[in-house]
Amino acid sequence: MSKEQELKSVVKEKYAQIAQQGKAENAASCCGATDASNKVYNIMMDDYTGTNGYVEDADLGLGCGLPTQFAQIQKGDTVIDLGSGAGNDCFVARHETGVEGKVIGIDFTPAMIEKARANAEKLGYNNVEFREGDIDDMPVNNDVADVIVSNCVLNLVPNKPKVIGEIFRVLKPGGHFSISDIVLVGDLPEALREDAEMYAGCVAGAIQKSDYLQHIVDAGFTNITLQKEKPISIPDDILSKYLSAEEIADFNKGTTGIFSVTVFAEKPGGKTTKPKVNLADLQQDPNACIPGSGCC
Repeated sequence: MSKEQELKSVVKEKYAQIAQQGKAENAASCCGATDASNKVYNIMMDDYTGTNGYVEDADLGLGCGLPTQFAQIQKGDTVIDLGSGAGNDCFVARHETGVEGKVIGIDFTPAMIEKARANAEKLGYNNVEFREGDIDDMPVNNDVADVIVSNCVLNLVPNKPKVIGEIFRVLKPGGHFSISDIVLVGDLPEALREDAEMYAGCVAGAIQKSDYLQHIVDAGFTNITLQKEKPISIPDDILSKYLSAEEIADFNKGTTGIFSVTVFAEKPGGKTTKPKVNLADLQQDPNACIPGSGCC
């Protein structure tokens, strides 16, 4: 098994476990994947509870930002959420698109897909669907999405240029993304960088902020904007699994920074002129000829 496939297997296994946990357990750890901190506070996640469309049952406490807050979603848009988990960002996006729009969540963990579909069914949302698949090989055609969002997921993908290329492929010309993610400034200690569980916990999988932004440029995106940035601190009781007391002290006073960022970028090209279809317009016209009635 290649290193890339090995890391994907670790992430899939961990997030299958997370799907069965409660929000409180996940929020007390690093993206929900590592052992809970005895300090029990949210290391990365932002609070969704005041957000329109928020569904508590779909919030596993795994994000590192609020990408939908910055995504400029319009009524009738087609929105894709990468690493959709239990569906939280999809349901927030659905509030913005309205019944005229379409929301597609993509996740490669079957347990998450099952949980998200159950939430959508319970809510009666027939314009939200969840597809199982890798976000670096999306089960979506070219030029489909007006907007793509993602929350603390790209850092879990070993081949980041590939997933950014997929985002470019799937967006319509003139479409855009707003993605929250974890990036680095400076080098992580080797023990953190190499540990597979810490990779699943979002930190070891992060890359340099400058490299992250360059990958977006290289894919062909324009109007790249850093919409939000905040520092992330890892509690000492989690660091102690990987570092000595002396190494922790050096790490905490060093030049390495771990940041949550929300990045916006556009795919060049004009917005499609194809009119959006209002689902209400697809209802049967009472004056229309009914097939088989002999009127036509």
